[in-house]
Amino acid sequence: MVLASDWHVGQVLWSMVWFFLFFLWIWLAISVFFDIFRSHDMGGWGKALWVIFIVILPFLGILVYLIARGGKMHERAARDAQQADQATRAYIQQVAGSGGGGSAADELSRLSDLKNKGVIDDAEFQKLKAKVVQ
Repeated sequence: MVLASDWHVGQVLWSMVWFFLFFLWIWLAISVFFDIFRSHDMGGWGKALWVIFIVILPFLGILVYLIARGGKMHERAARDAQQADQATRAYIQQVAGSGGGGSAADELSRLSDLKNKGVIDDAEFQKLKAKVVQ
């Protein structure tokens, strides 16, 4: 039975270091596998060979993959992050409507509709129209 009094500070620290390294290696393995299958510049046989190499020799396979294709791995990750950012920005602009990203003509049309529906009166319409035209 292992008791807390049997473990010293150095042993706990060393165990934490090994746990961190194991977690880091798992994270790298998952990242490499995702990169292999998301890579469009590599054919199916190339992907299969990389997977077999990593499964048979995991530490060496991941190290060789990071050396051989690490630059492209970074480029793909940066490109995917940029595309996700652009998609998010486009979605936010679409959802926000013409609140700040629309043209002046769209804003005037919206104000005219509000005036015709009776939501705003003529004085408010003129004041808001002056702000849009500025």
